This record gives sequence, C-alpha cells and structure tokens, in this order.
Amino acid sequence: MRRNLRDARVLITGASSGIGRALALELAPYEPRLLLTARREDRLASLTQELQGLGCDRVVSVAGDITEPKIRERLISVAQQSMDGLDILINNAGAGAYGPFANASSDRLHQLMEINFFAAVELTRSALPILYEGRTPLIVNVGSVLGHVAVPNKSEYCASKFALHGFSDALRCELAEEGVDVLLVSPSTTSSEFFERLVDQDGDPQVNRFSMTPEAVARKTIAAMKSGRREVVLSWGGKLLVLLDRIAPSLMSWILSRGNQEAQPQSSENS
Repeated sequence: MRRNLRDARVLITGASSGIGRALALELAPYEPRLLLTARREDRLASLTQELQGLGCDRVVSVAGDITEPKIRERLISVAQQSMDGLDILINNAGAGAYGPFANASSDRLHQLMEINFFAAVELTRSALPILYEGRTPLIVNVGSVLGHVAVPNKSEYCASKFALHGFSDALRCELAEEGVDVLLVSPSTTSSEFFERLVDQDGDPQVNRFSMTPEAVARKTIAAMKSGRREVVLSWGGKLLVLLDRIAPSLMSWILSRGNQEAQPQSSENS
C-alpha cells in the first residue's frame, strides 16, 4: 500500500550516524514525530538540534545500547508516552567485522548476531502491540546485499544479514492479515557500517565500487516506504551481484574464491 509519511510516528535505531542519521534528516520535511536511539548521547543531541533547525521539532532521543533489554523496554515506553504509539519501526542499528572466520574468536559472531539480528528481532517483538494500533504500520529492516550474497572475510556479518533477511520474509507473511507491512532494505556496503562500528578487524576492509552514501540509501529507503515496496536492493551493482548469484551460483563462487586468493599476502621463498 502507498504510505503517507506526514506526521508519522517513527522510531529509528542507530540514529546518531550513517544511514540512521540520514534517514532522520530525509524524513524531516514530512514533519514526523521521531524517536531516535543510539549509543552516543552527544551525537543524538547534535542531530536533534539539526532536525529542529529544519522545522522538525517533535524529536525525542534515548541514548543506550540497543542490545540491552532495558533500553528496548524504555524505547517502547517512551513511544507510548511521548508519541502516543508508533507507526514505523526502522531497525537500522548494526555493526561490521572483517577477517577470516578461522582466525576469529567466537565472540565476533556472537557480538554481530546480537547487534545486527537479535536486537532488531526483540525490539520488533516488543513493538508489535503498539504497531498493531498504528496508522499504516511498517517495519523497516536495514539489511545488506551481503544478506543475499555471501563473500569471503565477512562470514559472520553475512550470516547476521542473511538471518535478518529470512526473518523479514517470514514476518511479512505472518503480519499480512494484521495490516503491518515489512520492508527489507538491502544497500550495498556503506562506509558507516564497517568503519564507525567495527567489532573486529583482521586485514584491511575496503569499501567496494558498489558502495552507496548513507544519504543515497536514505533517499531510496524513503521512496520504498512511501510506495509500499516489500524488498529493495538499492544499487545496480548490488542487483547485478544478486542476479549473478541466482543464475550462476557456481561461477559466482569461483569469482569470489579467486578474488579472495589473489587478495591473500604472498609468502617469500626466503622467509
């Protein structure tokens, strides 16, 4: 269904930087009621001030770690008390990690799943009762092209985004009769994902040629929200990767394996 965003009650996680910040600013012309959350209170305050300068003065922020149950409970409470409910939940908070799986500790996978998957799932669970009462309610899960196509040295990150992808598809079907839409947004990797919150790094993660700016992701996400889309892969490069993986998975696997081998440092015969 097409959606009018004016005066919408919106909760955005990971709002202090990157895609989350860009989404808040892109929503400002619609004069929404915003509930913003992130770990950095100073950045939330700065964003709130910037939004107010744009005429978006109904902004509330909650600083904290979205992986903590008490923060998620507080967000739902604030949504009810300050906005009298919720129309749109944007699960954007996330983190990246880079390096071979064999060299990583189990903590890396656990941390990424907590941030990128479990936090979104549990916040969604808590928000459903008030979303049911919302106006054209919508859940937006910010995934990744790497939730469609897995690549070397980002195995845990890919796993977390594949999980979010599967959750979104299943939840969409479950909530259809309740009138709650679910949109999965799959941008190509943005620099904010891997350099602003990097759980672990073993090597040099390069932002690839298909990367998008947070502002571009936000613009296309808002357009998808308004038009009632179910799923969007935002860049042409990302769409090409997904298509190639579907029609020629063996070729795609060979390309990725070959690229990974060429990226490995070569040992010297004298070493």
